[in-house]
Amino acid sequence: MKRRDFLKTSALTALATAAASRWNLALAQGSGIFTLAYPTSFPDLDPATSFSNDGAVLANVYEGLTRYIPGTETEEARIEPLLAESWDVSEDGLTWTFALRDGVKFHDGSPLTSEAVKGSIERTKKIGGGASFIWAPVASIETPEPLKVVFVLSEPQPLDLIASAGFAAWIQAPASLEQDNAWFNAGNDAGTGPFRISRYEPGQRAVLERVADYWGPVPEGAFQTVLFEIVEDTTLIQNMIEGGQADWTYSVPFENLEQLQANPDLRVVVNPSFETLFGLYNTRRAPLDRPKVRQALSMAFPYDDVIMAGTANLGTRAKGVVPAGIWGHDAEAPIPQTDLEAAAALLAEEGVEGLELVMTYSTSQSLSAIAGELWKANLEAIGVTLTLQPMAWEAQWQLAKSDPATAQDIFVFFWWPTYVTPYDYLFNCFHSEDQPLFNLAYYANPEFDAMIDEAARLSGVDRPRAEQMFIEAQRILIDEAVAVFMLDRPNVHIIRSDIKGYADNPAYGHVTFVNDMSR
Repeated sequence: MKRRDFLKTSALTALATAAASRWNLALAQGSGIFTLAYPTSFPDLDPATSFSNDGAVLANVYEGLTRYIPGTETEEARIEPLLAESWDVSEDGLTWTFALRDGVKFHDGSPLTSEAVKGSIERTKKIGGGASFIWAPVASIETPEPLKVVFVLSEPQPLDLIASAGFAAWIQAPASLEQDNAWFNAGNDAGTGPFRISRYEPGQRAVLERVADYWGPVPEGAFQTVLFEIVEDTTLIQNMIEGGQADWTYSVPFENLEQLQANPDLRVVVNPSFETLFGLYNTRRAPLDRPKVRQALSMAFPYDDVIMAGTANLGTRAKGVVPAGIWGHDAEAPIPQTDLEAAAALLAEEGVEGLELVMTYSTSQSLSAIAGELWKANLEAIGVTLTLQPMAWEAQWQLAKSDPATAQDIFVFFWWPTYVTPYDYLFNCFHSEDQPLFNLAYYANPEFDAMIDEAARLSGVDRPRAEQMFIEAQRILIDEAVAVFMLDRPNVHIIRSDIKGYADNPAYGHVTFVNDMSR
């Protein structure tokens, strides 16, 4: 990857001019604007089915019952009250009672009630899309009082943690419960959050405006408008944050961080994340349907080189799919090492020659591009041709979900948790699916499925046993080389230095809670 340079094409110049014009218009309308140069689009703004980057928007518009607060060097991680001000759980772990905040209103003026909570979760379960699986343990929901909601579970589960999820846990206004997906994706919303959607242009931008009677605390000098500008070109993103046309961004190439850190107008915030970068092998396509072939490809991956070149040595080796900082992480995982001689020998043993593969990744992910280029060079040395195919995220995802027979050979992407549990990584990316969603290795292993499902059931009553089962399941994935687990990426966010109140929360991937901040 080259160092950032000045814009050199008319197309990029036009984009920069358009962004500047929008920024100048915003300034003319008022100074209380927070602009995010966001490197990916928002495929779905329905709170029941959203399961992608759209969480960045929805987290400022909707709220759940609780919120996860990560631990620090001096404090343990905790669950913080949000729409619920308190909760209790029965001794057997099957009955959870949440007391709701009084005085909370939805954006349409209707009050938050237990019926609204019940209706929201039941709508999510009924549709059955996105991350609706998080509510699978809920057998019934009772509403004995307007501000009291009771969940009866089929098995013990940490419902306070589940309710803090960044997907599928949003509570929505009763009047919206019968609306379809198209209604939400037309830019309508039904949340209780500090902002509401005022304009949505798919693939280009989302504009949020502050709600006048928001129930929660609002800092002095708080932002009145949130402007998400979707900018997939990393060079333009860097120009915008350096030129003051954006207040926050990420996905700037790591090699440019030193330059950004030297800029007094910017802060480069680097924290551990819960994000893992990996490439899913298409296990339905020969010869990738053979574990030894996949093992050979994983041995050809330049793990240390990618960490050095792609993250300026800030990243760490992935020990499977569950990153450090989340219970169930396997610190002693038997991960493969780069060994081209052994990789070539294994391919020869399998009788594989002249192998040609296609790897897809998001155009906004410069780290994936670096990983691909370095891997491609190693694979060429053992007679494998790797074609790199960058795509807009939605196009990449749609291609992978359509038909495994015509899809990519290797699907590269990041995963961060829906809520903080190893089951989220293992279920979403590797549990058998009739219709592919995120198991884009098209992997099907009944033994693996049963193991992680049982571990999930044990999570609420026997955490140590559940953790051991999750680790055993991850070792199955490593042994069968279902994916190449590349690295755990740090969160690197760039923010203007005059912004106050910013805090990164790795439980919500690249979500900025704008209500906490001011200029």
